[in-house]
Amino acid sequence: MAFATPPSATAARTGNDSGRYTDYPGALTITTTVFFMWGFLTALNDSLIPHLKAVFELDYTRAMLVQFTFFGAYFLMSLPSGRLVAHLGFKRGMVAGLAIAGAGAAAFWPAAQWRSYPLFLGALFVLATGITVLQVAANPYVALLGPSRTGSSRLTLAQALNSLGTTLAPLFGGWLILSGTVLGSTQVAALPAAEQLAYRSHEAQSVQGPYLGLALVLVLLAVIVGLFRLPVLAEATEQADREKHTLLDALRHPHVAFGVLAIFFYVGAEVSIGSFMVNYLALPEIGHISEQQASHYVSLYWGGAMVGRLAGSALLAWLDPRKLLAMFAVIAGALVLTSVLTHGDVAMYSIIAVGLFNSIMFPTIFALGIERLGPLTDKASSLLIMAIVGGALVPVAQGALADAIGIQHAFVLPLLCYAYIVFYGRRGSKVRDVAAASSR
Repeated sequence: MAFATPPSATAARTGNDSGRYTDYPGALTITTTVFFMWGFLTALNDSLIPHLKAVFELDYTRAMLVQFTFFGAYFLMSLPSGRLVAHLGFKRGMVAGLAIAGAGAAAFWPAAQWRSYPLFLGALFVLATGITVLQVAANPYVALLGPSRTGSSRLTLAQALNSLGTTLAPLFGGWLILSGTVLGSTQVAALPAAEQLAYRSHEAQSVQGPYLGLALVLVLLAVIVGLFRLPVLAEATEQADREKHTLLDALRHPHVAFGVLAIFFYVGAEVSIGSFMVNYLALPEIGHISEQQASHYVSLYWGGAMVGRLAGSALLAWLDPRKLLAMFAVIAGALVLTSVLTHGDVAMYSIIAVGLFNSIMFPTIFALGIERLGPLTDKASSLLIMAIVGGALVPVAQGALADAIGIQHAFVLPLLCYAYIVFYGRRGSKVRDVAAASSR
């Protein structure tokens, strides 16, 4: 279960164009399974939130602590994760991330057994920490597995597998976690003692079983990744950094600093649109449908990202990623503006279609943000992953804006986010001569 190092290894590591799509097809294949797993685990929160809200009788604010804890881990643990990956290297960093995520998933068992919401949040934080390590290690690793010309395409292809995970997780969660009817405290108190015990045991098992199974899968995947002789690519980690550069050294590269903001605004826009879509589509002047019906359309928004990534991966193999990123951001912004200025089906389907053009943005911004950084790559990766905190902050800002001017006009905030991404694609992502020289 090992792969020999191909003759084009030097080309892949230095970013020179070897004429191939990837110099390590086996490594790319095994790494894409990691992307699937963290997409699956992330989207499973959408099933976990309503379950915990009902079981612990939480208000919406306390229920949203699930997402706050999850995205907060990206912000708090990105830099420690970067240090870990810098010390271990990309491959062992992925193994460590899978193991940490597995430990977090296994911790759902005692949290459910003791019916403790704080323990659930603690387990989720550990799980999210593992995913943060995976993101810091796997995103740059995939981008570096071949010529720099096709780095954005490879990362977009891997992110398509991530989107497959986010598409399947809600089905899995609905089947195993949300399949039963959750009783209120008054209804539970009215049950005989034996039935209360049986009910609470059933509710615990509805979370214990799935997450324990996920823990086993994560550990198994860590073993598989560990057994594969993946290319080390140490030239792109701190292990090859004789000058011991700092995070500030990475930020001095304009395409890194602008890229951190681009990731922040992109994730913020994507999560904001998805978070408000059910309420937005249910408005009489927009979709005039029930919230349950609106939830089905949300799956089209996220499914569009998966389709777009598959198509975008092919496009990025031939087209300039900067121009394609800017073009997709222009189209996404135009769709948001159309939805803000119209009503009915036009407003409804234009906002749903944004998902299709969101598709290539994260992987392309990430690949451009770490371009030609050499041993500073892992530091830039940490900073870019930290910027995912935009998914926690921008929706809050849009919520405040919606309270002030209405939910439809509040979509002007994602519109501004896409405007910045246009700037990043056209100008902000360009590697300046001084930055390029200092990274060699």
